[in-house]
Amino acid sequence: MDDRLLEASLYTIKGVAILDNDGERIISRYYDETFPTVKEQREFEKNLFQKTSRQNAEIIMLDGLTIVYRSSVDLYFYVMGSQYENELILISVLNAFFDAVSTMLRKNVEKRFLMEHLDAVLLAIDELVDGGVLLEADTANIIQRVAIKNEADIPITEQSVSQVLRKAKTELNKQFLKS
Repeated sequence: MDDRLLEASLYTIKGVAILDNDGERIISRYYDETFPTVKEQREFEKNLFQKTSRQNAEIIMLDGLTIVYRSSVDLYFYVMGSQYENELILISVLNAFFDAVSTMLRKNVEKRFLMEHLDAVLLAIDELVDGGVLLEADTANIIQRVAIKNEADIPITEQSVSQVLRKAKTELNKQFLKS
């Protein structure tokens, strides 16, 4: 029996990617040296897209990796783990990530909306996985951590001096414009 089967590891995620319906990379994060160069990553993504765009499945084994995926309109979401990784863990990561993105984009999981909120999606990936270690698989917690608070929602005691001055300037401008 292979020793890798018996080793427990926190490093469960090899990569996370989002490709468009042409197989072009929108976002990708690789957490080990399986594909050390961008060229190798792009070749892998091209091959991955060719295999998954024609199939109606949720899981695929490719290049020694277990990959779970799902599509939505014009996007493909992928979570990659080693060939020995538990598929249930990978699918729970994929579902948490997809649901968080779906909630952040108000159920409009399309390339155009994703590109407009790319920073929040990248933050969601960072909250989900760090260096291959699964940090959070609860959609609500991911969304809560990623949520960008409006300055009006932050108590004045927690605002910086520049935020307070900017808010005061806005209020003064409103008062002068009224009179």
